Amino acid sequence: MRAAVKSAVLILIIGMVAAMGLAAPAGAQVDQCTPPGLASASPLPTNLAAAASGPAEDKYTTATVVPLESVDLNALGLSRPGTLTVGTLSDAPPSICIDSAGQFTGFDNELLRAVAEKLGLQINFVGTEFSGLLAQVASRRFDVGSSSITTTDARRRTVGFTNGYDFGYFSLVVPRGSAITGFDQLAAGQRIGVVQGTVQEAYVVDSLKLQPVKFPDYNTVYASLKSGQIDAWVAPSQQAQGTVQPGDPTEIIENTFSLDNFIAWAVAGDNQPLIDALNSGLDAVIADGTWSRLYTDWVPRALPPGWKPGSKAAPVPQLPDFNAIAAQNQNAQGPAAPVEPKSTLSQLAASFLDWDLYKQAIPDLLKTGLPNTLILTISASIIGLILGMALAIAGISRSRWLRWPARVYTDIFRGLPEVVIILLIGLGVGPVVGHLTGNNPFPLGIAALGLMAAAYIGEIFRSGIQSVDPGQLEASRALGFSYSTSMRLVVVPQGVRRVLPALMNQFISLLKASSLVYFLGLIANQRELFQVGRDLNAQTGNLSPLVAAGLFYLALTIPLTHLVNYIDTRLRRGRKPVEDDPLVLATSQEMN
Repeated sequence: MRAAVKSAVLILIIGMVAAMGLAAPAGAQVDQCTPPGLASASPLPTNLAAAASGPAEDKYTTATVVPLESVDLNALGLSRPGTLTVGTLSDAPPSICIDSAGQFTGFDNELLRAVAEKLGLQINFVGTEFSGLLAQVASRRFDVGSSSITTTDARRRTVGFTNGYDFGYFSLVVPRGSAITGFDQLAAGQRIGVVQGTVQEAYVVDSLKLQPVKFPDYNTVYASLKSGQIDAWVAPSQQAQGTVQPGDPTEIIENTFSLDNFIAWAVAGDNQPLIDALNSGLDAVIADGTWSRLYTDWVPRALPPGWKPGSKAAPVPQLPDFNAIAAQNQNAQGPAAPVEPKSTLSQLAASFLDWDLYKQAIPDLLKTGLPNTLILTISASIIGLILGMALAIAGISRSRWLRWPARVYTDIFRGLPEVVIILLIGLGVGPVVGHLTGNNPFPLGIAALGLMAAAYIGEIFRSGIQSVDPGQLEASRALGFSYSTSMRLVVVPQGVRRVLPALMNQFISLLKASSLVYFLGLIANQRELFQVGRDLNAQTGNLSPLVAAGLFYLALTIPLTHLVNYIDTRLRRGRKPVEDDPLVLATSQEMN
């Protein structure tokens, strides 16, 4: 058994080293987080669902905007004066993503960067999860939310929105040969995938009256579609077009207009000055051609008839004829050669074993992900050990005023899901201590992990202390030690020694839980192992970077697991007797 484990570890290490030096067996993956340009121009979809037309009247777009020169930067209510703090995502290229240099980019973010420049503001992008983005904007954790957010009446009850800067379609993606041929073919009993919290989820639930299968991100839902875990995917059209690749066992069969107005930036609902300022900046970049340039570079597709970005007074953007360009591109390429569907084994190899992506991912995982993961884990462990010991002592105290608070704390922090605790501390406590942390969620993430760990570590310590024979305490008291001294010098050290393996297991659990801190929103250089792998996964649409991140977790946890086993074995056997102990020899000689 031990030889097999050693062999597995050796293979793991060899695989990581080989990943850094071997060339890809196949063509390198396309970086989806670079401007595709006119080569990717697409016409107005011809397979639009006729029954899904947009709203008859736009009741939210403003008639005009305030003059740009009259915007008062001191009245914008920014969390950091002069800097626009933006919550964004990294998994939906080309709209929002992290490029190979580790910078947040994409059409949405580059356009917002241009608007901030018009306003004379610095800009700071922070990554987060879509499911928590609007709540973080509403609580002013972020000044702006930028994530191709389609406006809906339900969302307007949580946050405010700027004028629209883009217009979205929905696409229906199904496996090749599926019996589903359109939105009207979706029915109860089918597994329809959506990303949680998106307008596509609302469309499936409210318009189609169906219950979808919810996923945390686009990469996961598409991987599930390719593997046959779901029957269809209702997706943003840009995301679908950028994700479905030749040879994939999937196809886009129908599109529909978004039923809920336009795509806009989210702002706290009571921060009207910032909304007005962003609207002014948006009209300015439309007027000077910046919007058209970025749109043509990043998302070159025909706009639906009758819609334009910005206020109603903004000029109509001058765009190339994307319909004609798309037709020219198609003619230049000639008829598409039939692509043979990949076998299941080929799909698995391409998705998980791309050595070139391993080579690309490992340096980022080493220099960014690994240090941040260790900082989170070690710092939280220190907090957990100190607070956990205090909880253990309080839990066995004779005073109920100490016992009951310790018990309540332990029950709450052990009973709540980890992500709920992280969000409660990050979003609830964060605004209160923002002047101390500089609105940096990293310390709050450490605190949340430490408070969670303390509840478990406290119970581990308590069980260890109570396992010590009561005679140990009685004997030390008989020698004249006080209760506190007896506990500190005799009982607690023995209890801690007995639970060292359990403490090490808790450290391993904390190491894996550190990936949840990303829910609070971290800048690019604060990402831990899992998020670095996930961002590279979003850039390429390949799961190999996540496998590389998993190898790092294994490289950390496997040695720790064997260290736990070694410590446990040593503690069970006790220390070996020392041969020729001078004290034993002297005693035996005196007796003789």
